[in-house]
Amino acid sequence: MLYLYHSIFMLKIASIAISLLILIQSFNIGIGEIVELDELIEHAQFHSKEYGDNFMVFLSKHYGELKAEHNQKHQEEKKDHEEMPFQHQAHTVDLSVFVLNDISIHTSTPEFTAYSAENYFYQASYSLFEGEGPFQPPRQV
Repeated sequence: MLYLYHSIFMLKIASIAISLLILIQSFNIGIGEIVELDELIEHAQFHSKEYGDNFMVFLSKHYGELKAEHNQKHQEEKKDHEEMPFQHQAHTVDLSVFVLNDISIHTSTPEFTAYSAENYFYQASYSLFEGEGPFQPPRQV
């Protein structure tokens, strides 16, 4: 009983882990973006001190509707902007296959039986309602 509970629990944990992995991959977030998060925080602090921007205005200037205007006015920050996360667009298609069960396929040669007359024979039934006629199966004589 404990083994069954443990295996069901592990199956649920594995399902949740795989679901989270697929979710994170669908956001196209890589390790590079996670490593560059410190650049984002550092640049947000720079904007707070230099321009008095709060974090939402900062996000709008770098990822939202104010991005084009901010890039035109502040060309000197171009290098800093390129080092920030989520600036690199990569379109890739990955095909992942996850196999839970190992199915082994056994190959064997088929056995052929020779035709013999004994394979086909007819035994008369015990019913009196069946009559003799042209549409009866063949009989072994």
